[in-house]
Amino acid sequence: MPQHLKLQHSESIVIGAAAQIYSSYISLGKVGDDDTAVWIDRSVKEAIQLALAADDAIISDDEVESSGF
Repeated sequence: MPQHLKLQHSESIVIGAAAQIYSSYISLGKVGDDDTAVWIDRSVKEAIQLALAADDAIISDDEVESSGF
């Protein structure tokens, strides 16, 4: 039975980053047939770490309170 995903926008962005990280590991020849799940998990964790670091470092427009002028 096919699975259907409903991802939030931020989740989609993290998935995109994880996919880029994972594809880099594949290109570097690090991913073997028997350890794909390990590298996928690592890629997702690294993408989340990057997202959290960016969130801590960047103040977006939505996070700034209006001055009321």
